[in-house]
Amino acid sequence: MDRRTLLGAMLAAPLAPLPALLRPAAAQTDVDVPFVTTPQNVVDAMLELGGVGPKDTLIDLGSGDGRIVLTAAKRWGTKGIGYEIDPRLVSNAERAARSEGVAHLARFVVEDIFVADLSAATVITMYLLPDVNLRLLPRLRQLRPGTRLVSHDWDMGDWAPQRTIEIDAPEKRVGFRKSSRLMLWTV
Repeated sequence: MDRRTLLGAMLAAPLAPLPALLRPAAAQTDVDVPFVTTPQNVVDAMLELGGVGPKDTLIDLGSGDGRIVLTAAKRWGTKGIGYEIDPRLVSNAERAARSEGVAHLARFVVEDIFVADLSAATVITMYLLPDVNLRLLPRLRQLRPGTRLVSHDWDMGDWAPQRTIEIDAPEKRVGFRKSSRLMLWTV
């Protein structure tokens, strides 16, 4: 890829990490969601916005290193499942759950989020890409009434959130803003 093409790709997709831009186009799919660490203060705010508690079952879509599920388990005693497609990240999250003493509450599964069983969820968290949120939208709208959905940075198209908050995120590693927009919906 020449410099001009790379610069154009970076400007067109400022939130994509550089390695994703350097991959050959044929290797990318429309379900690619790069692993981007969510800063801990954003994790805390997401869980508070979702009203997570000990009676909830949290499902984190694209759970990465597991920090959302682990935080909910440690802080509120919440049962949680993290669905992640990368087996290495799932293995790391399982190891963290054991070392932090919450393996009885936090479970991590190698699974495609488009086929994962979401029926147990009372709260779903996600930090995905806009097109992925839109592809998931029909499934999310069919969840049990009362299920809370919390999205980091990306909305659900024409389904307006009930609540939106903006928080400082000085440790955010992607994008130009050092803040995060969190949105809440209730099915």
